[in-house]
Amino acid sequence: MTDQDLKETLLKAIQTEKDAMDFYNLGAGKMIDGAAKATFEILACEERQHALTFYEAYQGNDLPAFAEMMDVAPDTASPWFLALQKAMISEFDERLALELAIEQEDLLAKELLAIAQTIDDPKIKQVYLSNAASTHHHLEMVEADYKAMLGMS
Repeated sequence: MTDQDLKETLLKAIQTEKDAMDFYNLGAGKMIDGAAKATFEILACEERQHALTFYEAYQGNDLPAFAEMMDVAPDTASPWFLALQKAMISEFDERLALELAIEQEDLLAKELLAIAQTIDDPKIKQVYLSNAASTHHHLEMVEADYKAMLGMS
């Protein structure tokens, strides 16, 4: 992977984590179920932290400040935002929001693991692997709230 490819891969990872953060922040504002709302609030913070780990892994000095990148309005074309829009078609559907979060977290964990396999730099590879493990934990958290909402706990 060239330096430019690595930069683009890290920028995409930062944006994806920001998209997830926006999904959870917006979803938390709509949640009524207390446990699901708390999970979404926690995950929004953790997604921001994931974005920061990718930002810090970048060795160049040509990126905007991290806070500036996080303060940009949500990307309404991102898969995360489009998933949230599905949950808000008429009246906000918490169950559907949890299902979509499960789907998105599963896809992201797999994507992070796949990208890690293409990276030669051990430090950056470890950032991807760590974030993949954390993303899998997010999946488990959302699944637990989903099961509790369905009375399956």
